Amino acid sequence: MPSERRLRPVWATARPGDSSGPGGAPIQLALDEVGVPLSEVTFVVVDLETTGGRPTDSAITEIGAVKVRGGEVLAEFHTLVDPGGPVPPFIQVLTGITTSMLIGAPTIEEVLPSFLEWARGSVLVAHNAPFDVGFLRAAAASMGYKWPGFRVADTVRLARRAVTRDEVPNYKLSSLAAFFRATTTPDHRALDDARATVDVLHGILDRLGPLGVTHLEDLETASDPVPQDVRRKRTLADGLPDSPGVYLFRGPKDEVLYVGTSTTSLRSRVRSYFTSSEKRPRMVEMVRIAERVDPVPCATPLEARVRELRLIAEYSPRYNRRSRFPERMPWVRLTCEPYPRLSVVREVRDEPGVAWIGPFASNGAAQLAVEALHEAFPIRQCTKHLPLRPAAGASVCVLGEIGKCGAPCIGRVDQGVYDEVVAAVRDAMADDPGPLVERLAARIRALVATERFEDAAEVRDRMAAFLRGATRAQRTAPLARIPELAAAKRTDDGGWELVLVRHGKLAGTARVGRLDDPMPVIASLRVTGEHVPAPVAPASAAHPEETDLVLGWLEQPGVRIVDIEGEWSCPVRSAQRVDPVAAVALDLALPRAGDELEVELAPVVPLRPARTA
Repeated sequence: MPSERRLRPVWATARPGDSSGPGGAPIQLALDEVGVPLSEVTFVVVDLETTGGRPTDSAITEIGAVKVRGGEVLAEFHTLVDPGGPVPPFIQVLTGITTSMLIGAPTIEEVLPSFLEWARGSVLVAHNAPFDVGFLRAAAASMGYKWPGFRVADTVRLARRAVTRDEVPNYKLSSLAAFFRATTTPDHRALDDARATVDVLHGILDRLGPLGVTHLEDLETASDPVPQDVRRKRTLADGLPDSPGVYLFRGPKDEVLYVGTSTTSLRSRVRSYFTSSEKRPRMVEMVRIAERVDPVPCATPLEARVRELRLIAEYSPRYNRRSRFPERMPWVRLTCEPYPRLSVVREVRDEPGVAWIGPFASNGAAQLAVEALHEAFPIRQCTKHLPLRPAAGASVCVLGEIGKCGAPCIGRVDQGVYDEVVAAVRDAMADDPGPLVERLAARIRALVATERFEDAAEVRDRMAAFLRGATRAQRTAPLARIPELAAAKRTDDGGWELVLVRHGKLAGTARVGRLDDPMPVIASLRVTGEHVPAPVAPASAAHPEETDLVLGWLEQPGVRIVDIEGEWSCPVRSAQRVDPVAAVALDLALPRAGDELEVELAPVVPLRPARTA
């Protein structure tokens, strides 16, 4: 159809920076840096005719498409398609396409590659897009073609946002074409219906423009209603960089409401808060309060994630739920005293002979790990300091009376025997958790055999909590002891992402291009990187989650250690190698004779620290 027959919609004539239309009325608020203006988007409006309603048992008989940009028609695509069989009579009546008309027409195997290439790089638009796009995807799959991943807009869903039921009786193409005074009347033929859909699309965009839908990113979420007060806040994303970094939402008193991160584009991530893709009620509430967004551009995605953690710890924003109080993360400590015991503490101190695991996400998780150790080893559970020789008049606690504690408080257990127990506990915490896993797996097997499944699940949870804490400590401790480590990883563009780590803390990071020498940049990082005092291992010098991020980055395939001061190693038989679920499954699959009776008859008793008399 000649382009002169089409009216250019108002939104198509607007350009970035032009915020006024006829009479000075504002028609769009967007700028180049907030997305792709709709006037620059190439749409391919497509319509299909088929032999039925499902691609599994029906075939395409006609494809019609119109390529438009900025309100102007660029090209049209039209062909009949041989479905490989007769056209049902009711379809012939509906569309006017008969079986004889399709004799000699190209097959979908001949047509589809040409159409996909013709439409490449555009946004597909259809009226009831799941139907048309579903048939195209099914045809591509049947031919072994990978679907190009087109962005798709559905004029049915968009019309429900732009047109009320008071204005149209329904959202059929014929009703909308009449409402928007389309220059082509739809008649169930592919090209005519596509031409009518073009006019409907332009009419919908004219209506959505004043509502803030002026860019492609807006159109992708415009079919789901967004509160107007939230959509109006989208201008807070204006001017944000298209790079990795951290963003801070600030409130009326300049307070930090929320800290977030994007490893790709700050602009796109912040814009998502003002669309229907944001489903969290707390975030919608936060957006309504926010008055400004401050960006912190970062050189690398790792730096962005680390800065997010540090800023959350610094400001403790009320809308952030995680990582706010790293100082509250507890550790499990094996004390150093005549008769050592387990305790939950919040700080790792330089105490010779003390073993640690953690930190844990909560006190509850730390207590589960303590219970796992108590269940596997007969280490005392009372909390008071015991002298080498029992005090006169000392009495045994309840756990000692029922045989769940060796009762060193009254001298019932020899110190040498107790030292062997402590050595086993220390080895499980710092090196090999195998004995603990074997004993708890046997306990679970016995409980399952007696159908005490809830008790078995509790034992499993204790073992999993212990293994998480031990794994974290065993991974963190070696890195915490390294004064300096420099590493590099290839980027997608052939350059290098460089990282400098000191005592488990990110001390510096940079990126270099494909043609640049990374070694001078690494030397500069070592000179300018943050000075990090040595911590008390296994704690690192950073937020525990920051060290986890650094370790995760270092353990990626393709990361190269450029230079290291010290040694980076972990125990061979460490907690990292144990999967608690797999350990239990293996123990259940391979039962051992002769060890069931004693464990089966052992009662499940509370393993919380007992009060002493």
